[in-house]
Amino acid sequence: MSHFNRRQALALLGAAGTPLAMAHNPLSAAAAAVAPSSVATEDPYLWLEDVLGDKALTWVREHNAASRSVLEAQPDFEAMRTRLKDILDSRDRIPMVSREGEYLYNLWKDQAHPRGLWRRTTLDSYRQAEPQWDVILDLDALAKAENENWVWSRATRLGGKSTRALVALSRGGADATVVREFDLATRRFIEGGFTLPEAKSDLAWLDENTLFVGTDFGEGSLTDSGYPRVVKLWKRGEPLSAARTVYEAQKTDVAASISVDHTPGFERVVFGRAPDFFTDELVLWRDGKSTPIAKPADAQISFWRDAVLIKLRSDWTVGDSTWASGSLLMAPAEAYLRGERHFTALFTPTATRSLEGWSTTRSQVLLDVLDNVANRVVAWRKVANDKGQEWQQRELKTPFPGALQVQPLHDPQVADDPLAEHFFVSYVDFLTPDSLYLGRADQDSLERIKARPAFFDTTGMRVEQRFAKSKDGTRVPYFVVWPQGATANGKNPTLLYGYGGFEVSMQPWYSASWGHGWLRKGGVLVVANIRGGGEFGPAWHQAAIKSHKQKSYDDFIAVAEDLLANKVTTREHLGIQGGSNGGLLVGAVMMQRPDLFNAMVCQVPLLDMKRYNKLLAGASWMGEYGNPDDPAEWRFISKYSPYQNVHQKTKYPRVFFVTSTRDDRVHPGHARKMAARMMSQGHPVLYYENIEGGHGGAADNAQLADRQALEFAYLWAQLGSPAKAGTRS
Repeated sequence: MSHFNRRQALALLGAAGTPLAMAHNPLSAAAAAVAPSSVATEDPYLWLEDVLGDKALTWVREHNAASRSVLEAQPDFEAMRTRLKDILDSRDRIPMVSREGEYLYNLWKDQAHPRGLWRRTTLDSYRQAEPQWDVILDLDALAKAENENWVWSRATRLGGKSTRALVALSRGGADATVVREFDLATRRFIEGGFTLPEAKSDLAWLDENTLFVGTDFGEGSLTDSGYPRVVKLWKRGEPLSAARTVYEAQKTDVAASISVDHTPGFERVVFGRAPDFFTDELVLWRDGKSTPIAKPADAQISFWRDAVLIKLRSDWTVGDSTWASGSLLMAPAEAYLRGERHFTALFTPTATRSLEGWSTTRSQVLLDVLDNVANRVVAWRKVANDKGQEWQQRELKTPFPGALQVQPLHDPQVADDPLAEHFFVSYVDFLTPDSLYLGRADQDSLERIKARPAFFDTTGMRVEQRFAKSKDGTRVPYFVVWPQGATANGKNPTLLYGYGGFEVSMQPWYSASWGHGWLRKGGVLVVANIRGGGEFGPAWHQAAIKSHKQKSYDDFIAVAEDLLANKVTTREHLGIQGGSNGGLLVGAVMMQRPDLFNAMVCQVPLLDMKRYNKLLAGASWMGEYGNPDDPAEWRFISKYSPYQNVHQKTKYPRVFFVTSTRDDRVHPGHARKMAARMMSQGHPVLYYENIEGGHGGAADNAQLADRQALEFAYLWAQLGSPAKAGTRS
């Protein structure tokens, strides 16, 4: 069972490799309802927070049209958009799968199936070049039949011998979903089965006739962040209104959580409340009674058969021992619950090594270790010795350096599971397409079973890791991906990308779209590993939160200055890009140092940090940024909040804001209002808002290709090309 990571589940923008991978009308009313008249007086663009309001959408459509007319006129725009869509629709991709029971499940999109096919196959078939897929649900056919713009969210199977699943679909890619019970045997939604209306719901099976459910039950059932506050036990055949409350979080919490372990002999139900994004309190639910699970508030804890695994985010002193922040500890579960504190340390951090995550086979713990921002895999298992048994570690022989992702195949509900010790491991780096290997945790060899073909010619390209010195002397690593023939001559169109928040690490990725749209055309790509991320463990993140958030921006600025000092590029050819928290990053940095850059792509961003906690899921991120309603905390937030720091007399380059109407995580009002304020002061601005797409900015490959083509057209217009170095739009 893989460790559940709430940071990944709720994070603003998770995947570094896909820089940008809702209830209907209630959004409009909710956005307007939080606006006191005093704020309306101070903020002349508050009306743009009315997500689906006629006036706001008219503004959006006008600026979409104006921006498209500029960007679509750029050379090769149509050819680039077509090429990007061909890449995204290509069948020459690795169909990533999850294992449940005897099958591997996959959601597949291509030109013929833009919404996707939910399908499955066996491992033996999957190992073949052309697996035989069994289609379970055709989302395009479903969307057409029901006249809905369905976008796949997830399927939650009960597992074991059951054929039941809970399928969650969103309208237009929003976080809010409609949940319907599905029977895999008949390939049909179950009439009269478990069904939930559109909401940000959390569900888990207790058994085939019982669910734990957190959803919008009505007034008072959601947290200030818009996530479920109440967990109820819902039995088949009874109306949702009759479900019995079994757990409640507080209104000011981020959310209530539900975790059910169905491992035979180790069945457990755990509920939790998250006071902020980085802390939680958990209870073990047995026979209707809840017992608190003692742990440090900011520690992550999970059960694995008869053991408990604890990752620390702060130092923890237990008796005479102090365990360092970033450590992973293991203990016997029942002894731990009784209050005993005898641990085996499976990981302790160093100056350059941190724990990115972990997962388990039936008998081993697999650690995902970051070593100077490159992955290694370490396996722990019990071995016999003259003392009986003890835990020992070994490093698996995996490709290096680059980004690895480990996925155990063990299903604990399968008796005598033949895949109990098997795992997949994928490898990728900036210039190497994805490869998928099959391994066994009790063996050293890996079998490569899938490989994505190269989508662009990397001949002559190279990657290097450099370090910049930040304002306070901290060494900040960054990657430079050089196109063929590029030298440090100060003339290279260069794109600097960053995130720097929520302990999310920026690891290498392979992007065919970026290869064609940027690298192959002569652009340099730079990826900054700034503080606020997780590249060097919890301390690297905690060094740049709340009152220290400016350090993220200082680090990013330091990387930009290092690029200029070493003649990788010049100001005229340097652009920056980031999404979500990364959109806040580039927005803040552009307001502070516009002299360093000539382009900014700001995607689904936070920008009005005075009101972010009142908009959609914003309240859940106060653990990262602080509370702007607290005067003491607003003093440091106000210094970097982009919306409050636009100045009419400052000269900014033409910037490009990209967002989505259907983003119900980061409110599109951030980008709308920032663009409007800058335009009112006479600054050059391009703005594009996709009506669908959710927080990922696109609901299907056509929308994603279109958005990427717009972004590349903008970047080349602003930063020039190697053949036209020195020019400026």
